[in-house]
Amino acid sequence: MPSSPAPMRCLIVDDDPLAVQIVGNCITNTPFLTAVGHYHSAVEAAEHLRTSPVDLLFLDVEMPLMSGLELLGTFPNPPLVVLITSSKEYAVAAFEFSVVDYLVKPISYARFLKAAQKALDQFSSTGTEAEPAPESADFTFVKVDNKLVKVLFDEVRYVEALGDYVHIVTGQSKLIVYSTMRAVEEKFPPALFVRVHRSFIVGLKWIQAIEDNAIIIDQKSIPIGQTYLRDVTQRLNKF
Repeated sequence: MPSSPAPMRCLIVDDDPLAVQIVGNCITNTPFLTAVGHYHSAVEAAEHLRTSPVDLLFLDVEMPLMSGLELLGTFPNPPLVVLITSSKEYAVAAFEFSVVDYLVKPISYARFLKAAQKALDQFSSTGTEAEPAPESADFTFVKVDNKLVKVLFDEVRYVEALGDYVHIVTGQSKLIVYSTMRAVEEKFPPALFVRVHRSFIVGLKWIQAIEDNAIIIDQKSIPIGQTYLRDVTQRLNKF
């Protein structure tokens, strides 16, 4: 039998200890969720999220020093978010930030479960580690600023890893995506792309020249890593 998918990793951020306890209990009673921690300060949570990304954030709006909405504004690609608030007036803000849902205190488990199910549905369809594109597809979708952007494989010159992000460079644009090179490599068809370095994947059709163990694409020199050199040479000899 196929194994069940791993639970979504959740972080709770709320300066109200009782709210943290209630949300934590709700998570414990929801099989497809697991709590990885909680913070009473958005400032502390910001550091956690930069070093240890999560799948779902239960985030209080009204907190001292930095509000929940201000915290969201510090991340170009935040995780899925369910806002927690004492007032319905933040409903508009919830939609402006493209959050999954918002919960008004006091929180009932029935209402919590509805929000959690929305998050699961969205995570299953647009998770960062998305399913590889079918071999017959000539495009994929990537998540940029909380929206899905269509990327035509034929237009991608190269992909460059920069920290926790990858830059997908086409002839017209540079898309900044919160992802790993491994995830990109799995989504991009190997017939059209080759990994040439731990930080670079290149489109075979756009290679203009190879010199001094570097690939030239649109006047950019892309290094060929020693561990990738043999595979790159074999691929280009067949190309």
